[in-house]
Amino acid sequence: MRLTLVSLFIGLFILTSCKNSASSINTETAIKEKPTGYQGQQPSPIVPTVNKPVQKQWKGIWSFDSDSTFFTNDFDGARLNGVAADGNDHYTVWITAENTPINVSPWYAFKVWTENPRDITIKLSYQDSRSRYYPKISTDGIHFKSLDSTNFKAINPGEGEFGIKAVPELAELTLSIGKNPIWVSAQELYTSKRVKSWIDSLSTKPFISNYEIGKTTEKRPMHLMEINDSSLTKKALMIISRQHPPEVTGFIAMKSFIETISSDTEQAKNFREKHTVFVVPLMNPDGADNGHWRHNMGGIDLNRDWQNFNQPETKSVRDFLNKKSTDGYEFVFGADFHSTWDDIYYPLDTTVTGEKGKIVFDWIDSISDRLPQKKSNVKASDKLDPTMVSRTYFFVKHQMPAIVFELGDNTPRPFLKEKGKVAAEELMRLLLETE
Repeated sequence: MRLTLVSLFIGLFILTSCKNSASSINTETAIKEKPTGYQGQQPSPIVPTVNKPVQKQWKGIWSFDSDSTFFTNDFDGARLNGVAADGNDHYTVWITAENTPINVSPWYAFKVWTENPRDITIKLSYQDSRSRYYPKISTDGIHFKSLDSTNFKAINPGEGEFGIKAVPELAELTLSIGKNPIWVSAQELYTSKRVKSWIDSLSTKPFISNYEIGKTTEKRPMHLMEINDSSLTKKALMIISRQHPPEVTGFIAMKSFIETISSDTEQAKNFREKHTVFVVPLMNPDGADNGHWRHNMGGIDLNRDWQNFNQPETKSVRDFLNKKSTDGYEFVFGADFHSTWDDIYYPLDTTVTGEKGKIVFDWIDSISDRLPQKKSNVKASDKLDPTMVSRTYFFVKHQMPAIVFELGDNTPRPFLKEKGKVAAEELMRLLLETE
């Protein structure tokens, strides 16, 4: 389906809500001086998690300049809600959310090409939001790089270092386009198909299997990886990622984390003989494939549904964990990988977890010792009720020390991979030392 000249812009009313966070700093942490940098977000409000309406975006092609220049959102992971030609090779694109209220994570992804090669300028415009994500460019939809800064213009720059008020209200990017499409995206595209391809590639190793543990609202499978070298081990870890679709940096770190545990090092082999690792790499495949800012197809933030379990994604993991606990597994660690404004850890305070939770802070310290070049702050919670978020549910229900592991939106990709690798190595070391 194709629209000529300009699409009708269908608006959504976008409010803000808080991201997963916590409330206190634990004395167990490695912070020796007053914390600097990103301090985390305020405690998350309790919100209902029963289904809310979601408006699916229209999918198709916008054509301009007598059908010689094209924009499209007709691919998995796309987000593009309207395009207008402003004249003089200038275009405005509109980005809206799946429903409201919603965290301000304005995801976008689209393709553009032309029969008449030239430079064009594209203005990114959002309803009731600002331009959080710096554009990534690709010629194949797989390999992305940040747009050259000389081709980026911030309009009405923000104030401060972190948060939605710190980013520009609008952004303009200049692209050299031709007959081959260029992908423009808020972050790298990791759709459910691409994630499944990664799962399958790792599952060629004899000690890794993968299987479905449930289905989403749109009947996409919830894939789980099981990693171990011994069928006798009953000590287990639970790792999840991408409850929120745009949080790709957390996924990239998680990917490196799992690849390190699955490697051929002596440490990894020894670890797998004594521990089973269960991984759900993509908790929200519907949201990822539909280009959502935050929610699943039930219109809900999944990381608020770990108490009521109204959504199929959280139910699938809950039922899986309950079954494994019944089968005799002891969960010794849990991690939920996310992305936010900068690297930060959200553990549970040892005032509520006791000695059992100390390993989380030992782990944070050991990662910080090995990666001193980039400080990650710690914001611990001393609240176990409501369970609401994954980390708290993991501990309360299954007594596993757990953490929300957050990576910055703009953290350099090589460092994300290194941090995931170091995090895996240090966790394996600490857990093996407790044997």
